[in-house]
Amino acid sequence: MKIAVVGTGYVGLVTGTCFAETGNNVTCIDIDTAKVNKLSNGQVTIYEPGLEKLFLRNLKEGRLHFTTDLAAGIKDAAIIFLALPTPPGEDGSADLKYVLGVANDLGKIIKDYKVIVDKSTVPVGTAAKVKEAIAKNCTVEFDVVSNPEFLREGVAVDDFMKPDRVVIGTDSEKARKIMGDLYAPFVRQGNPVIFMDERSAELTKYAANSFLATKISFMNEIARLCEKLGADVDMVRRGIGSDERIGKRFLFPGIGYGGSCFPKDVQALVRSAAEVNYDFGILNAVMKVNEEQKLHLIPGIKKYFGGDLKGKRFALWGLAFKPNTDDIREAPALHIIDALVNEGAVLCAFDPEAMKNIRNQIGDKIEYADSQYDALENADALIIATEWNEFRTPDFSRISSMLKNKAIFDGRNLFDLGAIKELGFHYESVGREIIN
Repeated sequence: MKIAVVGTGYVGLVTGTCFAETGNNVTCIDIDTAKVNKLSNGQVTIYEPGLEKLFLRNLKEGRLHFTTDLAAGIKDAAIIFLALPTPPGEDGSADLKYVLGVANDLGKIIKDYKVIVDKSTVPVGTAAKVKEAIAKNCTVEFDVVSNPEFLREGVAVDDFMKPDRVVIGTDSEKARKIMGDLYAPFVRQGNPVIFMDERSAELTKYAANSFLATKISFMNEIARLCEKLGADVDMVRRGIGSDERIGKRFLFPGIGYGGSCFPKDVQALVRSAAEVNYDFGILNAVMKVNEEQKLHLIPGIKKYFGGDLKGKRFALWGLAFKPNTDDIREAPALHIIDALVNEGAVLCAFDPEAMKNIRNQIGDKIEYADSQYDALENADALIIATEWNEFRTPDFSRISSMLKNKAIFDGRNLFDLGAIKELGFHYESVGREIIN
């Protein structure tokens, strides 16, 4: 099948590459000439484990192409995926200018039947708006389908190739058959392709991410309560996670969620609710808890240093919002950096993948180390903001010898309390006993 993917960001590049992997001929389209040139020459423009191997294989086999020419890119495609940015506006609503702009252009250039697929995360009613934008200038038959993505950064290739479910919103039998055929190779083990109306499909994506964000914030609230009551959140997590009605996933406490999806999608769903005069109280609380949680470590750090952080130097391990990605959007580390720099502190950070993106965003506001241990040089304490695997079993004797104070402030609960106690560190984590 011939497919076009408009947009070569995170979702677009993973989508195009994975469809090519199952034998489809895929053309990815982007207005960024420099990016298109890099991709055409075999340079992957995002960090995602497992993607480069598939990308290079399909580029070599001639199943994956890149262009800046929208008309040429979609000319022979049976299906056109819109994988475009939907950034939050000032009021929290999703900005559809890119999606509707391309839809308007498509109406002028499509010459035969196409299925146009909203792959971007978009508010309820967007499919109807896209259909209207195309129809203004279009004289041929077409269908607009909602097909939200459920990709987790760090495991996106596996998520796409082996999906838990595929959600397709359409009222067209013709589009339904085409989309069913397209996804058939991905659900051979029996995971469902769920067909529904467009509005329900659009809401499904927001509802899923908002529910997961709620689980995270609930556990962070439980962690705060544990600290006040003398309980251990890890024990509580294990106790409730063994209940199959609750499940084990998304119950790990920490310093809040970030990334490109949860913050934006929760905010957008709250805004959509407000537009129909519904006060989504739970999600308003989720957003409040998450913003507070990003700074959860700061009071403990200030208390340890007697309230004065001016001139103090901190090693910061982790900058990405989660491990196995270079994505720093809404990363808790950014909030920690701002808070400590505003107190007069100096930070030296290390992250395996995200330092380039942080430097591009904040410049020399902090220092950058070549390794996790280089970041410890002359530091007064260590702060952990991202749970990269390489941080889980460090050389504690080396940490001890390099830090001015044997103090670790861990926003991801990486270390066993008993082991840390034996090593003689001052150790503060989330929802657990403070070790002195």
